[in-house]
Amino acid sequence: MAAQTAWSDAYAIATTTPKPLPSTPVAVEAAAGRVLAAPIEALRPVPAFDTAAMDGYAVAGDGPWTVTGQLLAGAVHSPPLRPGTAVEIATGAVVPEGTAAVLPYEDSLRNGDIVTAHPSAGRRVHIRRAGDDVRPGDVLVAAGRTVNATIAAAAVQAGAEQVAAHRRPTVTLLVTGNEVIDSGVPGPGQVRDSFTGLVSAVAVRAGADPVVRRHVRDVVALLESGLTAARTDVVVVSGSSSAGAADHLHGVLGRMGATWHVRGVACRPGHPQALAELPDGRWVVSLPGNPFAGLVAALTLLEPVLTALGGRPPLPLPEVPVHGSAKLMPTGVRIVPVHRDDRCRRRGGWRIVAETSSAGLQAAARADALAVLPESWADGDPAPVLAVP
Repeated sequence: MAAQTAWSDAYAIATTTPKPLPSTPVAVEAAAGRVLAAPIEALRPVPAFDTAAMDGYAVAGDGPWTVTGQLLAGAVHSPPLRPGTAVEIATGAVVPEGTAAVLPYEDSLRNGDIVTAHPSAGRRVHIRRAGDDVRPGDVLVAAGRTVNATIAAAAVQAGAEQVAAHRRPTVTLLVTGNEVIDSGVPGPGQVRDSFTGLVSAVAVRAGADPVVRRHVRDVVALLESGLTAARTDVVVVSGSSSAGAADHLHGVLGRMGATWHVRGVACRPGHPQALAELPDGRWVVSLPGNPFAGLVAALTLLEPVLTALGGRPPLPLPEVPVHGSAKLMPTGVRIVPVHRDDRCRRRGGWRIVAETSSAGLQAAARADALAVLPESWADGDPAPVLAVP
């Protein structure tokens, strides 16, 4: 096996090597969470017509004005106003032709059908003209933004029915191991599958489609057929990643002509993790079989890969002061669970939860993030942190 990749290099490779998936036209209402591959341009003006900005009276000419009718929002036909006349009007209604201003109720005095302006009334016209906010052809949102409810609403308001968005990555999880069971109480030598929930949470956070999960026994032919049959953008394999008698993944990927981008990472736990690309363009992310090590690998390789494929901007990797003690790894990094601690807020507020094995998830369950500690780290030094799913 090749020399292990530095953790920071592995994270950078997973972040920058995959290219965004092709774009597809998507109905605005179905685009939430997807990344725009092209800008959204306005197809109609906003407002689409001259509209009243206040409840009151649309007036023409000089006052006093004779009120001749009423207009509510949604009315589309009204006769032009003649000088000296007015119509009672609701916010959002189309102002009649000839309207000079909208006189708000609070700035008006009415006696029967006669309306006059209050002496303290200002000079604002209170009319929103067509195209005041947006004109056809204006760029509403640039490419690269993730569609949220506000973006979708602005697009609909400006007449956009569809947007061009990158396709969501699809993911298959192959959970390997004769000892793994899906449900029930494990018998002697058995363990429950703890990977599906973790991988699914990471995938959803990265904007992927729901994960398709399959269990594969420790048989070479079954693993190879499982990889071949998984027609998704990314295939995640938990276990089978080291050099033991039941670890077949590296040999299978070699026979399938895979290109290795990461083949082992200089970190503890999680060093057997790997990233490969099959000749047909599918990505394979290898997670160590121990659950905490698998979580480390999912955050180091899987989440950045899915983020890149979905066209999302790279994940921020904040550095925070980390307090506590840890057994550091020479020539590599030690990855430990950390949580926000109000007792050391003035010193940064993050503390190591506990030392943990590569298998146990108890400490990670109490953590807010995983801190990546270099061999030079000392109590209170800053370190990159990965948010737990």
